[in-house]
Amino acid sequence: MSFTSNIKTEISKLNVTEAEKISELSSIVANSSQIDDTIKITTENASVARRIYSLEREIYKIVPKVTVRKGYNYNKSYIYIIEAKYDIKRFLNYLGMDEIGIPFEYIIADDNLMRAYLRGLFISCGSINDPKKSRYHLEFLVQSEDYAQFIKKMLNNYDLNSKVLKRETKYMVYIKEAEKIGDFLRIINAPQAVLYYEDIRIYRDHKNMTNRLNNCEQANVDKIIETASKQVKYIELLKEKDLYDLLSEKDKIAAEYRIKYPEASLQELAEIITIETNNSITKSGLHHRFNKIKDLSSKGVKK
Repeated sequence: MSFTSNIKTEISKLNVTEAEKISELSSIVANSSQIDDTIKITTENASVARRIYSLEREIYKIVPKVTVRKGYNYNKSYIYIIEAKYDIKRFLNYLGMDEIGIPFEYIIADDNLMRAYLRGLFISCGSINDPKKSRYHLEFLVQSEDYAQFIKKMLNNYDLNSKVLKRETKYMVYIKEAEKIGDFLRIINAPQAVLYYEDIRIYRDHKNMTNRLNNCEQANVDKIIETASKQVKYIELLKEKDLYDLLSEKDKIAAEYRIKYPEASLQELAEIITIETNNSITKSGLHHRFNKIKDLSSKGVKK
């Protein structure tokens, strides 16, 4: 099963209060039902089908009809259709809606009811990319812009930084930030999904940080080699133009050690000179000496 399907299976097995059941079913009906003379909900997840069946049976005390069909493509799993006849107006009113869409305020009146509504939203129209396989992305596909803005506002009550984008005839409410997606999984009470998601996220973040450090280190090494190579060229130019003897003894020592250790950084070279000559020199002092060598070589080129 996909990561999304695993999450839906997990949250569809939660034990919740009667009020939470109504909020959850209200969201499911708003986003995945077909209504004519019956209420019909279709899903490919067996656990979700059982959840919807149980919610309708427990809330309305009737037995919905369940039909199982093979998927349209040869590689698809079964499709579950939960269907029941209701007084549609009474049914929607009981779920806190006068029509399919934004619910009455009491359906999401407190934190627990809001979380239940978001669970139903994810069950009916949500998906999350598997963090092992692709970029971090959570989305909900809904029918209207007003409803998309309503969902965006609800998600952002939890500081999830969700956004809305029009996609063909529907609207996508989405979250891209890895930490925010992990927070959403906690909000809908999916602890197993949180553990899986956070393990992968921490591993990927650590790997990315290691790569950045390696790249930074390599960039520093490249810079050191480039600087040392230029210093060697200045020294060779002085010798070629017979200007080397114009250097002071201290500058000559710096030049000789640079030729001897062409790949050492200034800090490493300063430490080597200090140890081998027993004369202390700092990185800054060595930098000053190489600037004098550079200036003299530049004058030699002009001549």
